[in-house]
Amino acid sequence: MGSSPTKAADNIYCKARYRAASFNDRLYSREGAAELLGVSVSTLSDYELGTTKFVPPDRIVRMADLYNAPELLNHYCTNECPIGCRNVKKLEVAELDRLTLKVLSAFKNINNIKDTLIDIVADGVITGDEKPQLEDVLNALEKISQYAQELKLWAEKNLN
Repeated sequence: MGSSPTKAADNIYCKARYRAASFNDRLYSREGAAELLGVSVSTLSDYELGTTKFVPPDRIVRMADLYNAPELLNHYCTNECPIGCRNVKKLEVAELDRLTLKVLSAFKNINNIKDTLIDIVADGVITGDEKPQLEDVLNALEKISQYAQELKLWAEKNLN
């Protein structure tokens, strides 16, 4: 493979390998990466060209570790895993300042969320008119959870 891939240029696995090559020269080539991953060059090529329908999860874990690309795990779960596709949210890999603003924005209404939740569950019954309020609370908590996971992803990637 030359210094710049053409067919695989938009592939997440190829992009991650090329970013990782900045700290490990062996990753500039598929040959070097394949050796480090314990797969054949043609297998890695299939992953990077998207010709393989299914990349085994253990290979995704190896690539994520070797390339310092924990976002590959989220990509696998949200795009390839039949269970994860239904339950795991796609995470954005963003800079720390942007993540911090998202987290702080989600927390600015935390007291209202807390008060609303207390009001809804205080009597032990969720009435029809409380259901939309509960959905709002759950959506706000989902945002907080997602932003916390994005911050965790940033930390895994940048504090190793």
